[in-house]
Amino acid sequence: MRITGYQTYLVPPRWLFLKIVTDEGISGWGEPVIEGRARTVKAAVDELMGYLLGKDPLKIEDHWNVMYRGGFYRGGPILMSAIAGIDQALWDIKGKFYNAPIHELMGGACRESIRVYSWIGGDRPADVARAAKKVVERGFTAVKMNATEELHYIDSYAKVEQVIERVAGVREEVGNEIGIGIDFHGRVHKPMAKLLAKELEPFHPMFIEEPVLPENNEALREITAITSIPIATGERMFSRWDFKTVLANGYCDIIQPDLSHAGGITECKKIAAMAEAYDVALAPHCPLGPIALSACLQVDATSHNAFIQEQSLGIHYNQGSDLLDYLVDQSVFDYKNGYVKIPTGAGLGIEINEEQVRKMAETGHDWKNPVWRHDDGSVAEW
Repeated sequence: MRITGYQTYLVPPRWLFLKIVTDEGISGWGEPVIEGRARTVKAAVDELMGYLLGKDPLKIEDHWNVMYRGGFYRGGPILMSAIAGIDQALWDIKGKFYNAPIHELMGGACRESIRVYSWIGGDRPADVARAAKKVVERGFTAVKMNATEELHYIDSYAKVEQVIERVAGVREEVGNEIGIGIDFHGRVHKPMAKLLAKELEPFHPMFIEEPVLPENNEALREITAITSIPIATGERMFSRWDFKTVLANGYCDIIQPDLSHAGGITECKKIAAMAEAYDVALAPHCPLGPIALSACLQVDATSHNAFIQEQSLGIHYNQGSDLLDYLVDQSVFDYKNGYVKIPTGAGLGIEINEEQVRKMAETGHDWKNPVWRHDDGSVAEW
């Protein structure tokens, strides 16, 4: 079997899909994308696929190493996201070739389902308590919310009190049994992150996510030392080498590699195993499309330390197109009692509605994240 071609599709709301085809009629799908830089990742996919044309798609480990090590400059969000989507598609082909789900080819599943959480609120969180109640009424047992709007290095206690008020409202609305993930989104610098972490403790969050930007990961040492709240990070870390220092120094309790950013299934399975050796939990980042989610679930299935999965159904970014819109069988992601079953179909376990993909690719997208500024005119972290 040989790879004979590929096609990329820029589809709303902000995704890039990849289809790889072979001379035996087996095709595979991947989702290589960086939100806000989809066209840049597409260019990287084009460069990498030039090597793969004519190759045997089943030699995934070797292809991964060539894509990563074959260039003198390596790593980073663009190259690793391109590798990630190609890797997903190759695994999809391999699973279909052997008529088995990907997790069966990685040793078999250690779970039948995994807990999922739902986003509440948007970039500027407002009425999150009511949103949380609606999500819980739909059966979810965990929610995640943005903690703050923009914050300066040192900011007012009034903004801290606004965060506490929102979280308190959610906790009061949903009760103590519901998990609440609080995403600092890298908007918070170390001084305010330490303050917020202490103030949030009475509400027993499930975790605090990305309390500081990954380039400031050394600050996690101070933050973990002063709070009992589990610390999660990793959505902007792109390889096992990026995670090595965080794990070895005990900087976090939960890692969140993104299967469309951190080298795909091949790399994220290795990152998950590294984390397990440090007694660190796995909760893959995935505010993306159905291909990325299915890839996550295949890794979740084989990772003992996986405990919850992010998913994008109804997220504020998904304007016009949502998670299920590109699937032939939407029941594959049928959430029940806060859980989703691991897909058991061949490959990724999903069937992409290619007609819908082609139709929406005619519209495409040019999604960019907003650029925020502080009152003094300086650029704020989004």
